[in-house]
Amino acid sequence: MSEFVRVGRVADLTPGSVMRVEVAGHAVALANVDGEFFAVDDTCTHEEASLAKGGLLGEVLICPKHGSRFNVKTGRVLSLPAVRSVSVYPVRVEGDDVLVSPNAHTPRGMPHRR
Repeated sequence: MSEFVRVGRVADLTPGSVMRVEVAGHAVALANVDGEFFAVDDTCTHEEASLAKGGLLGEVLICPKHGSRFNVKTGRVLSLPAVRSVSVYPVRVEGDDVLVSPNAHTPRGMPHRR
């Protein structure tokens, strides 16, 4: 499956915010970092918690449950208690629409869970 899926409009997500969207049956955290959009798996790899319910500091997504941190650009885990990275989804903006590909990838050399 390689088609991009429309998940919202640019205006739906202000810079510095994150929201949960569905892409081909997967929960995805969509983040706006200074006007650029990034998407990662929405579930923390430490425990089942929605990353979209956490905070976004620059390009760092913080899990609301235990504070694990993930880079939304790369999916890499940055702090404990999580030790596995999250998958990253390609994002494209076409006009006012934000589109996400269902074809996720995982940072090289980093263990993950999808």
